Amino acid sequence: MKKALLLVIAAALSSFPAHSQTPPTPSPQSQFEVASIRMAAPYTEEEVRSGAANNPWSTFPTNRFTAQRLTLKLLVGLAYGVDQQYIQGDPDWLNSQHYSIEAKVEGNKELTYDQIKPLLQHLLEQRFHLTTHRVTKLTSGYALIVARGGPKLTPGKEGITPHAYIVPNGVQAQSMDMAHFVPILSHPVGYPVVDKTGITGNYDIKLSYAPANDPNSNLPDLFTALQEQLGLKLESQKVPVEILVIDHVDRIPTEN
Repeated sequence: MKKALLLVIAAALSSFPAHSQTPPTPSPQSQFEVASIRMAAPYTEEEVRSGAANNPWSTFPTNRFTAQRLTLKLLVGLAYGVDQQYIQGDPDWLNSQHYSIEAKVEGNKELTYDQIKPLLQHLLEQRFHLTTHRVTKLTSGYALIVARGGPKLTPGKEGITPHAYIVPNGVQAQSMDMAHFVPILSHPVGYPVVDKTGITGNYDIKLSYAPANDPNSNLPDLFTALQEQLGLKLESQKVPVEILVIDHVDRIPTEN
């Protein structure tokens, strides 16, 4: 069940970088007008199977941010735009204790994800006394480069909001540029991936590969699929990764 929920979360997270393809508009606010945080039970296996966990937080833009039964580690990742695997220094309970949030933006203006992030950061800092710092480290990973023969990419359609989905046997993206598509590959690869393709523009991408540890699949492995279907190649090398380090965080939030 935990693996299934992580896949749901990874798929949902994969859509967020796409919203930053244009410079973010500064948020007119620094904090939510009102906010409620409750400790909550995690999703059950039955709820995950039924799809109840498919949309665990608000869609954007919105003037009401909600998050249902998420771990604090995931909430920190959402607030700071960092994948969970790049968050360090956290206590054990950060991955087990779940919380639900309901927060209202002042006025009726709907905010984008980039505009909501500083409000969510302030909320976590205020209610959980969260303090963090960032460091950059070189770590084992992959660079995505153009394979021999050149890329095989379909230009994205005009007017489509960039988004992507991770499914058990592939990745699908619409109107997404390489800078935001490439980090998504770190989920199925299991290591950080950086963009060294030099490719510009937005593309519709469908990548199909065999699920990990599935010997019965008729699909190629991820590395082969990238070359055959997209004309791209993963090259093993040391890559820079920005790490968010948690210095302090409380388990029980201050009262609403």
